[in-house]
Amino acid sequence: MSAAVSDLQRHTWLEDAQAIIAGTLMIALGINFYTQVGLLTGGTAGLAFLFSYISSFTFGQVFFVINLPFYWLAIRRIGWDFTLKTFAAVFLVSAFSDITPMFLQLENINPFYATIAGSFLIGVGFVMLFRHNASLGGLNILARYLFQTRGVPIGKFMMTVDCCVVFLSIFIVEPSLIAMSIFGAVLLNFMLVMNHKPGRYLVAP
Repeated sequence: MSAAVSDLQRHTWLEDAQAIIAGTLMIALGINFYTQVGLLTGGTAGLAFLFSYISSFTFGQVFFVINLPFYWLAIRRIGWDFTLKTFAAVFLVSAFSDITPMFLQLENINPFYATIAGSFLIGVGFVMLFRHNASLGGLNILARYLFQTRGVPIGKFMMTVDCCVVFLSIFIVEPSLIAMSIFGAVLLNFMLVMNHKPGRYLVAP
């Protein structure tokens, strides 16, 4: 691929900024849908949900703190560009998740609707972040590190983590909400599989 085409494909800082802000706003809204009815998800966010349900801390506070140890791995294995964008995304999701209830009240939302709408919102937000070389960090960074250094398959590692989150949730969340959370996880991953395919959006040389 020529340097000229590569330059055309590179996002500007303004494009990155608008995508990260818009994406994290959508994710935060989806998280508030989940939180209002007591749903869960996998990975680092799932752990943040669990801790927020059993403590006085908010999802945003727990999510931001849980992610802190993983930035060192991101710098070493992925690079500063990804790390800084991911830090910004995590910070914004944490902040937006906590301030959204100040502007939007979700006191009476149907759990089934919250599952579908929340999953799609989070999925769209993730796709926007991925396309601009950012993520929500956490255990996804650890999964990449273990794959590169130990050969541990990323899918198997994340599946193990998600199973642990579901197991712990048995003691905190009602069975019906666990079932909806699993359904929501399927929808979310379906969104990512259908809409995030590296290489599809590159300009042909």
